[in-house]
Amino acid sequence: MENNQKVKHVGAIVVLVLLAIGVAAFVRWQTGGRMRTGREAQLGREWSKLELILNQIQNNYVDSVDVSSFIEKTLPFIMEELDPHSIYLEPNDLKTADEELKGNIEGIGILFNVPNDTATVINVVVGGPSERMGLQSGDKIIKVDTQVVAGRKLPQDSLVSLLKGPKGTEVDVWVRRYGERDLIKFSIIRDQIPVHSVDVAYMADSVTGYIKLSKFSMTSYTEVLGAISDLLKQGMTKMVFDLRDNTGGYLDQALKITGEFLDEGQLVVYTEGLHRKRQDFYAPKRGFCYNMPLAVLINERSASSSEIMAGALQDNDRGVIVGRRSYGKGLVQEPIYFSDNSGMRLTVARFYTPLGRSIQKPYGNSTQEYAYDIVERYRNGELMQEDSIPRNDSLKYVTAAGKILYGGGGIIPDVFVPLDTVGVNDLYVRISRVNLPIRFSMDFADRNRQELNRIGSLEELDAFFARKPVEQEFLGYVAKNNIAVKSSEWKECGHILLTQVKAYVGRNTKMDDKGFYPYIGRIDNALLKALEVL
Repeated sequence: MENNQKVKHVGAIVVLVLLAIGVAAFVRWQTGGRMRTGREAQLGREWSKLELILNQIQNNYVDSVDVSSFIEKTLPFIMEELDPHSIYLEPNDLKTADEELKGNIEGIGILFNVPNDTATVINVVVGGPSERMGLQSGDKIIKVDTQVVAGRKLPQDSLVSLLKGPKGTEVDVWVRRYGERDLIKFSIIRDQIPVHSVDVAYMADSVTGYIKLSKFSMTSYTEVLGAISDLLKQGMTKMVFDLRDNTGGYLDQALKITGEFLDEGQLVVYTEGLHRKRQDFYAPKRGFCYNMPLAVLINERSASSSEIMAGALQDNDRGVIVGRRSYGKGLVQEPIYFSDNSGMRLTVARFYTPLGRSIQKPYGNSTQEYAYDIVERYRNGELMQEDSIPRNDSLKYVTAAGKILYGGGGIIPDVFVPLDTVGVNDLYVRISRVNLPIRFSMDFADRNRQELNRIGSLEELDAFFARKPVEQEFLGYVAKNNIAVKSSEWKECGHILLTQVKAYVGRNTKMDDKGFYPYIGRIDNALLKALEVL
């Protein structure tokens, strides 16, 4: 352990000194032959000292130094000294991060789950390589190329890495299909797979549309406009926009989407930093839904661009924010790419809401404390009681309509909704701990695959469940897993568990998430509160 620490420290010195050479050269190039300012001169002296250290290491150190290895190992530690969101990304990590935000990846195009120890295909991407080859929902993945993956409790990430790969490469996938005796082999040519950021859009009631956005990817604005258009055709006059668990993404997409709910010229957000002058971002035109009754859902995992959107709407007295205080990530990262395909995300400014509220929560004490902030919110009762949300009177702001808002980190909702614990009793915990709702739903879907494949609407799905003894079968499945059920406990939590089961089964139809979220929405206390408010 002690030796490892020494290696890290030496690595840090090497990296800093290498940076020193570049910065010192940059300072010399920037100043040319002119007299340097006091700050430039001080910077030059500091980096020159590090150059001297490097010379000593190179000329006198007892062993040879693997500089490239030190760089890769040490850069993340250096970035940690700046702020929680400035990061260094190795080539593979950078590629993955960019792929997700750009809205496409390369692979075979399936959504799968591992309810027990074998991956089961939940759905195939329409138009993707797996669909073209004939893979179906319910297929159990037994082998990938020459590697058996079933029954081995292989980590999900490991299976993903086996299935993903460059466009044009081939992978053999062996599956077991319900009702078939022998394994079926599919030779699939990997292709580019679109990753949608709109998880689902549907009518939550006769007049209220619901849109859930998982991230702000390169395609988000186009997806949201398409979802709005479809919902308007279905009679939408009000909207619930769900940003819960949305960790952010591209700023331009957040600006465009937010602008569709504002009037022309309204300020959306501004940025400012030591080396970045204030830059204001306005709604360029009257938005498509600028006067539509609106509720926006946020929670403690809504971050960055999600908070920009929620804060802009709140400051402009537009709609109502429902849920729990957002994450508090208000630092602007600028992407920087290097010639070896690695890169960094360097914080260069802060985000401020139109009224001047800083979205960023404090991070000065320690990285660990910052990382466990959500746990602390749970411990101090903030996720359960509105009164536990910290409010600083010195950071009080008032909107044009007289609404009082607070800065200091994150967006505090207009309507608080606690973490939902209704119906969570001992039986619920025991059943959920071993994942029985998902496991049963996969088994149930397998046995009813032919009927489910014909279902294309919620009405048809409701009718399907009405003629099936779902509750009786699920209770039998619970009993087979040696869990005793007391009628009093089942009365408290049964409807929640059965709704989850139906949602998971709905996801096994061609409706995919449109068969999942409408059922989950029936027990979603935040969505129900938003509908009540609207």
